[in-house]
Amino acid sequence: MGLFLGNLNPASTFTSDIGSATRLATSAPFARYLAEEIFQRSAFIRSGAIARSALLSNTTGSRIEAPFFDSINSTEEVIRSDDSWGTSGAGHFTSQKVTASTQYATITYRGFMFSCDDLSRYQTGEDPLAFFRSQLAADVNRKLTAKLVSQMTGLLGPGGPLAATNSLDVSATTTPGEANYLTAGSVTAAKYLLGERANSLTTIALHPKVAAYMEQVGALTFSTDALVSGGNIQWGGGGIGVTNSQVGYMMGLRVVVDEQLPIRGASGEAEQFVCYLLGDGVVQTGDQFPLRIETERNVASLQDAVAVHYANCMHIVGTSWASASDNPTNAQIATAGNWALAFTEPRLIPAVELVVNSPFGGLIP
Repeated sequence: MGLFLGNLNPASTFTSDIGSATRLATSAPFARYLAEEIFQRSAFIRSGAIARSALLSNTTGSRIEAPFFDSINSTEEVIRSDDSWGTSGAGHFTSQKVTASTQYATITYRGFMFSCDDLSRYQTGEDPLAFFRSQLAADVNRKLTAKLVSQMTGLLGPGGPLAATNSLDVSATTTPGEANYLTAGSVTAAKYLLGERANSLTTIALHPKVAAYMEQVGALTFSTDALVSGGNIQWGGGGIGVTNSQVGYMMGLRVVVDEQLPIRGASGEAEQFVCYLLGDGVVQTGDQFPLRIETERNVASLQDAVAVHYANCMHIVGTSWASASDNPTNAQIATAGNWALAFTEPRLIPAVELVVNSPFGGLIP
């Protein structure tokens, strides 16, 4: 970048913060390791809800068009032994069309930069390559998750194109009780919003305060001798229990726990937690170009600068980016009016929103 007669402070890291980025800057495999670690760390990816798509990678332009055939809904014609059968009324079939529609996926361009000075390497004795690699992977993964949650909010949240068909709210604004919590009944009701395609949902994403209730319920025990006709279940009396209190599967669904999931409600209301039920590969993702890490040195201030940037696309098949603008912010992605349905049948999209309360929740400030 040439000589810059200045210091990158205050947006720079010194000895009191962390070690120098020199070894990071000279490590060629670092970007590849980082990209792999980001992908492997994502709980949504490990659950199967997110899948890489070659169609969304290495593209050109600021959005991606993905045409698809419309579902066939043929008109049956009655055949008779005369010259007036069929919808034509002339004794022959009437040809029907196979039609196609299209959907659009938007691409976002994001990045950041940080810098460190030389003395920090000698005065801290830290291993900056290992440190930055682990921190950057976690940080970029959080950013991508926040973007995904924004997309779910825009599509399934209030006013979204899927809100009327693929969303169930069992929460209460005041004094919630068991009927407002995540239960087998509410999960089943949410799944069957998709009708006969209910079993296409394989993953449920929960806020930690909802997962805490699931863990509590799973850890409770009861006495089998209390289950007599007309008797009540006696919790904590011994008998049947579980060997692991951690919620990994629930009602046949893989569980993803993430504190970035939305909490709704007005000030003073009970917290209303948004859960998502998702099918395998419902979110297709790709990169227009691989994650890039570029480094420069400013000799005047004895500092190394590292910039990270990436172009990512996340697309839920059956939906379409409807805004005239591209490269949206998360706030724009979360805006319901920027999305539209591409499929005429929303139940073909294996994504459902379920809003619940939790006994571990509080009030909205």
